[in-house]
Amino acid sequence: MASFKTNYLLVCFSFMVSTLSVKACVHTVEAAVPEELKAGYIISEVNLQHCLNNTHLELTTSDPDFAIQQDGLLYAIHSTTIHSGERAFVIWLQDQQSHQKWKIDVTLSVEHNMVKREVNLKRSKRRWRPLPFSIRENEFPPFPKEIQQVQSDSSQNYDIIYKIYGQGVNLPPIGLFSVVPETGMLKVHRAVDREQIAEYKFFAEARTKDGIKRDRDLDITVKVEDENDNRPEFTDVVVLSVPEHSEIGAIVGQVNATDRDEPGTLFTQMAYKIISSTDLFSIQSETGIMYTTSTALDRETKDTYELTVEATDCKGQHYGLSNTGTVRIVLTDINDNPPTFKANKYEAKVEENQKDVLILRIPVEDKDLFNTSNWKAKFVIKKGNENGNFRIETDPVTNEGLLYVVKPFDYEKNKIVKLEVAAENEAELVGTKSTWATVPVDVNVINVDEGPEFETPNLFLRIKENEPNGTLIGIYKALDPETKSSDGIKYYKISDPASWIQVEKNTGKLLVAGNMDRESSFVTNGMYNITVNAVDQSSKTGTGTVEIYLEDENDNNPIITNKDLVICEHYGQLGYVKVEAEDKDAEPLSSPFVFSFPKDHDKNWKITNEKATSMHLEQATELPTGTYNVPVIIRDQQGKSEQQSITIRICKCSNGQCVTSPISTALGVWGILALLLGIALLLMLLCILLTCFCGKKKEKVDLDNGAEAVLIKSNTEGPGEEVMASNFRAPAQHTTLDQESRFQQPSGGGLQDIRLSDFQKASNGYGGETLDGGMRNGPSSYLSATNSTMQNNYGQQFGGGVQHYADQNSTSIWRTNGLVIDQKLNGFVTEHDDRFAQDISHVYGFEGKGSLAGSVGCCSDLNDDSGLEFVNTLGPKFRTLAQVCRKK
Repeated sequence: MASFKTNYLLVCFSFMVSTLSVKACVHTVEAAVPEELKAGYIISEVNLQHCLNNTHLELTTSDPDFAIQQDGLLYAIHSTTIHSGERAFVIWLQDQQSHQKWKIDVTLSVEHNMVKREVNLKRSKRRWRPLPFSIRENEFPPFPKEIQQVQSDSSQNYDIIYKIYGQGVNLPPIGLFSVVPETGMLKVHRAVDREQIAEYKFFAEARTKDGIKRDRDLDITVKVEDENDNRPEFTDVVVLSVPEHSEIGAIVGQVNATDRDEPGTLFTQMAYKIISSTDLFSIQSETGIMYTTSTALDRETKDTYELTVEATDCKGQHYGLSNTGTVRIVLTDINDNPPTFKANKYEAKVEENQKDVLILRIPVEDKDLFNTSNWKAKFVIKKGNENGNFRIETDPVTNEGLLYVVKPFDYEKNKIVKLEVAAENEAELVGTKSTWATVPVDVNVINVDEGPEFETPNLFLRIKENEPNGTLIGIYKALDPETKSSDGIKYYKISDPASWIQVEKNTGKLLVAGNMDRESSFVTNGMYNITVNAVDQSSKTGTGTVEIYLEDENDNNPIITNKDLVICEHYGQLGYVKVEAEDKDAEPLSSPFVFSFPKDHDKNWKITNEKATSMHLEQATELPTGTYNVPVIIRDQQGKSEQQSITIRICKCSNGQCVTSPISTALGVWGILALLLGIALLLMLLCILLTCFCGKKKEKVDLDNGAEAVLIKSNTEGPGEEVMASNFRAPAQHTTLDQESRFQQPSGGGLQDIRLSDFQKASNGYGGETLDGGMRNGPSSYLSATNSTMQNNYGQQFGGGVQHYADQNSTSIWRTNGLVIDQKLNGFVTEHDDRFAQDISHVYGFEGKGSLAGSVGCCSDLNDDSGLEFVNTLGPKFRTLAQVCRKK
């Protein structure tokens, strides 16, 4: 606690001294300080407001134990001792823009009679934290060393035991710090390295002996004071570049060394210098920027320089640490060397009439950097190529000039051609007074035996069109280049698109062989061309072209190009159409045209807005819709004309197009008849549909006095092929018997009304299947016509209204009384008591009271194989068949 008060008094005293020493920018600063100065001790506050440009000041001190901040605060950065009672050092101020410097001398004196004032401190619970403190790195033994004491306010009332934990205690690096439990004195047990850990943070706790915590844990920060124990370091090799022949003072680049010591301190501030002996480069000490000091840097002489540079910290002071590094300076290329030819003159040969052939390679040398624009050559023919016979290129691999002949030479006209070729670069020359080099090139033309040549490669003739056949229009001759004679030369046509020209084989005369029409598609702008081939006795050939210009004649009338035109009808307005004409002849045999009507025209039209090739044909009066043929006469400038007819349609339009007239609301006789016929057809179709639908819903079978319910005997003994049983077969429909099935029997006897449903009901349980309302036997056929007693019973029940007819000799026997079978089935469904009695044979002597049918005994005599069982399956559809077959 006493130590804490002492430090507090020293800090207060230092602030008092600084208050007294604050002044304007002066040359000297004097301050009284304790003999022992701890790191962080504030010495004085220097007023730098009027010292140079205070916004760009660089502040340094000559004593590494002290530092000054930008706001003028001067303090000790290391714990130090003022020996001999006094210590002096210098503060340097430098303006970074103007590089002006200012020096302030600092003198520190030890005041032995400093008044210690007791200060009453107001206690606050849990405020036992000391000021941050530091330890110096790389301390020498012996260890442990005391570094600071911590003390809790609760120690005034309790016996406190101190304990620390955290980094450097129980966390790596473990065991670096310890505390005396009874006093709170902190100790360090070995040397530390700031470059590994710059500060340590751990915690202290205060407990009574019984383990009760009496204060909040204290966080402690221990800073490691830096020492200048690291030398500057360079990268492996610093590579810089500068163009060759640069001006003096050109920036080459910047060298930058690093230091592991604390940034922003004197220990990391470098000073550079070149150790190697050179007069070509220099380096700025403070920044490490390198400059050129000569213009004699030639890449072609030497392209790389390696220099040794030394960097010293503490701004190069004698106590600073230094190190060296290698700087490699590479000179970049500029185009200061033009390409040069390897020879003073070049010669080449070429045969006459050859083209697109390489005749010469021209090599060059260039000292500039290979395969760059400063090295790549570009060749130019300065003289001798006025006719465009040559082309020169650059070989991209060898950088040679390639000389080509692109137009053939004639030995008789050019035996030798002299050229002047210049070699340039893709880039312009810089940094030199040299110019592009040139070299002469002689090209010798070699004579060869060549074919005949026409007197002119292109013969131009001018004739009138439509010349008669056989007319001589010209002579196209060829000569031997050596003999200058045309003897023995034959002439042939190579191309004559319209076959209008005849070429005489021996003389080369050109004769008309067809109607040469200037307006033909073979003629372009009045020109017609043919190609002629001349062949000498050695079969060598020469080719020429005949260009024939056909003079125009007035052989074409003006023609209307649009003869079918439309005028859209507008109420109250007279319409018009634009008529255009053309004449295939050229001026002055064509337009401008004169438009007129024949003398006998109908005055309904008039011509307006005449132009060179068009006019407006306008209505003179209002005309009804319809089609009109209007005669027109068109004359060219020479009066040649022809009467032509123009078809004009006047109609109502929609979007510029004629539309059909709407249908009249008044119908004629034929319209009315067509309408009535359509209505009749519609009604007939409706009746057919109703008949079909209604006929399927219900059918009635009317049997009058039993007459319609019996079979009518036909002329054949068996059924006709129209009523074969197979004709009535249809897909089966299985239903149940309708218990409501009933027969309607009038008082006179016979079956008069049978419901359709009554005929359609059958059951597989009784061996029956329904076929379109009729019935046939199934596997358990319950229909048996062999039981005559049953048949008699049926006949008696229906009062003789059903008669049986059968042909026992036929393969298919008509089955009788299907309606009775239905009644039988109905009995089984209703489970009537007498259904079993009816299943056996009975003999009836009496046919029933009131029966009109009489005796049916004849039917009882039928044997078992009578074949009439199928009659029982006939449904109501049989009525229709019976009506068809019955006699009228």
